[in-house]
Amino acid sequence: MDLLALLEELKEGKDYRDQLVHTEVIEAAEARYGELQTSLDPQVSGVLARLGIERLYTHQAEAIDAALTGEHTAVVTGTASGKTLCYMVPLAQRIATRASSRALLVYPTKALAQDQLRKLADFGAGDVFTAATYDGDTPMAERRRVKRTAQVVLTNPDMLHVGILPYHHTWADFIRNLEYVVIDEVHTYRGVFGSHTADVLRRLRRIAAMYGAKPTFICCSATIGNPLELVQELTGLDVRLIDDDGAPRGRRILGWWNPPLASEATGQRRSANVEAARLLAALARRRVRSITFTLARSTAELILRYARDLLKGEGLGTKVMAYRGGYLPEQRREIERRLFDGELLAVTSTTALELGVDIGGIDAVIMVGYPGSIAGLWQQAGRAGRGGQDSLALLIALGGGIHQYLINHPEYLLQTGAERAAIDPDNEFILASHLLCAAYERELRPADQELFGERMVELAELLEQEGYLTRRGDKWYWIHPELYPAAEVSIRSIAGRPYDIIEQTSGEVLGTVDSAAAFRTVHPGAIYLHAGETYRVEELDIELRRACVAPSDAGYYTMPMVGSRVQPEEALQSKVGGEATIRYGPVSITSRVMSYRMISQRHEKDLGSEQLDLPSEEFDTLGVWIAGGDAAALCAERGHDLMGALHGLEHMLIGLTPLFALCDQRDVAGASEVVNELTGLPTIFIYDGYPGGVGISRAVYLRIHELLRAAAETIRSCACESGCPGCVQSPFCGSGNEPLDKAGAAELAEHWAEGFGSGDVQGVG
Repeated sequence: MDLLALLEELKEGKDYRDQLVHTEVIEAAEARYGELQTSLDPQVSGVLARLGIERLYTHQAEAIDAALTGEHTAVVTGTASGKTLCYMVPLAQRIATRASSRALLVYPTKALAQDQLRKLADFGAGDVFTAATYDGDTPMAERRRVKRTAQVVLTNPDMLHVGILPYHHTWADFIRNLEYVVIDEVHTYRGVFGSHTADVLRRLRRIAAMYGAKPTFICCSATIGNPLELVQELTGLDVRLIDDDGAPRGRRILGWWNPPLASEATGQRRSANVEAARLLAALARRRVRSITFTLARSTAELILRYARDLLKGEGLGTKVMAYRGGYLPEQRREIERRLFDGELLAVTSTTALELGVDIGGIDAVIMVGYPGSIAGLWQQAGRAGRGGQDSLALLIALGGGIHQYLINHPEYLLQTGAERAAIDPDNEFILASHLLCAAYERELRPADQELFGERMVELAELLEQEGYLTRRGDKWYWIHPELYPAAEVSIRSIAGRPYDIIEQTSGEVLGTVDSAAAFRTVHPGAIYLHAGETYRVEELDIELRRACVAPSDAGYYTMPMVGSRVQPEEALQSKVGGEATIRYGPVSITSRVMSYRMISQRHEKDLGSEQLDLPSEEFDTLGVWIAGGDAAALCAERGHDLMGALHGLEHMLIGLTPLFALCDQRDVAGASEVVNELTGLPTIFIYDGYPGGVGISRAVYLRIHELLRAAAETIRSCACESGCPGCVQSPFCGSGNEPLDKAGAAELAEHWAEGFGSGDVQGVG
């Protein structure tokens, strides 16, 4: 179907109120082909011929040749550009010519590894090599078989960290013959997770060298701002960048869709969820296959419910499903199968489908709200139009300031490049934890500094003083054989055991929810939406970690109201700059779900609230807090809103922290208070978003003058009138980016930067 004509049809519908505020067409690109410089084994050529692949795109040919000659590569091309062949062909060629060769394929999620195993089967893996997944779901008996017989093993960083490297002696034959390591979806390895993974890969290279192996790394990534830098930091290797994308691309139509005003008086807009459901239904009626991406699991379920209501009289309701985390693995696999086979017309999803799970041909993507990054937006939009077909991507604005800015300034998304991804494998907190893991695997030696960097000896000596390691000559040894350090180092999150969601009458487990989200999503009285069905939480058993639910015909959904508090403790260090003081030290973060609101599903009206009696959730971390003795007077004198200025500057400082601390924006959090209980002054908090801290706030403390100056310059140079995503707005703000005072934030940043930049900054402690 002509997708531009489809947009014109939508504009003629009875619900249309000028929602489509801008349309952009990115023209199609034709395929460009390259020639291999290496002759392929007949087995491999036969597989390609059977798949109908007669020619290779330019980037595929370049990547395959490079990998076969032992060059480490970073393949950075668009979604659905055939990156998989860039590593499948080299590893198949190597195994076809030397059967003892082995390859390790690392994916960020178990689901993606399972999907890629199916692709290997389609590729004809069984004709050339044996392949298997090895992750937390692999049965014990199967694990022994995988180690013994698999030539290609698909896993994830977590399993490599806790289940392979600590037991490398049981993998000796595999590692000894390891020729290729593939890291797919590299753009997901950022921040703390990416920093941990980088050190896991250094441990892998160390153990491989012990067995005499020196594998070639092939890394694949979607578009980000600094792909070569990220891959080199992730692997610790010199890498060749391959980014000349020769794949064909269909015409891409982008639309900016703003829900109409529901009330001129209040400025409130019609529900974005209802708009999304109407668009999804309109596409389904025309047999246009779509994915609707949402920012929350509950939103995906709500839109599914609304869309099914719209389609139920047309026999199409069963052709729409939701897909999200929290579904059981077998449920997700079934939805993936139905989508791939063309049985489903539409899926509502969280970012769970943003990665490259193969879901067949999708014509359109609906994005309900800005996903938080430009790279993420293009990743979602790229899920449509695979195979060189035309595609449609619609961005529906939410009511918050950042969403309204983006919908009214399409040039921001079109002209601003994808964000940089930052990692810091040398972070002392992270590196020290992996040195313990490495010492467990094999004693640390002076030569290991080549992998772990100059700080290895310093940190090893510190770990020796703390009683973890012992030194003999120039080597350090792990001295607690009964302990297993990898089990104590979470490379991704610190969530505990998830909660099961159980249907009260049948006892059936419907799904799961992470422990960190349980109080917000399955508190007593919560409406839990699952696969289009509505349930009410009747009981939450914290000790047994289960929520009992019963079917409900409630015409509303629930929204938790959460109160949070940052409590600083005694500062480890502090310094004074003018009238402001910055302190660095431990902080305690306390949050509690205090009540929940009931919102009508159809009209999004507030139906009232109910109080809850749930325990507080706490974690201790490290942070900085800046208290400004003259902030109130400065804002009053110049007519600025004090809270808006503090709040805006907090957002700006968090947004710029990755430039100074080598982290991801989501690794750090903050808070602002007009009068803090401890300092008695206007105060901004910036803290590590991980229990115990990972060194981010320490970097903020050391470079506060530079950070404040950069914040002031960024705000001042932004052409917007009152704040935008490029300055003081945050896509992660829990209070809807209210209040904000752009000018006040700039004044405050300049004033404090001047104080901390003066020669008389006084350090204390």
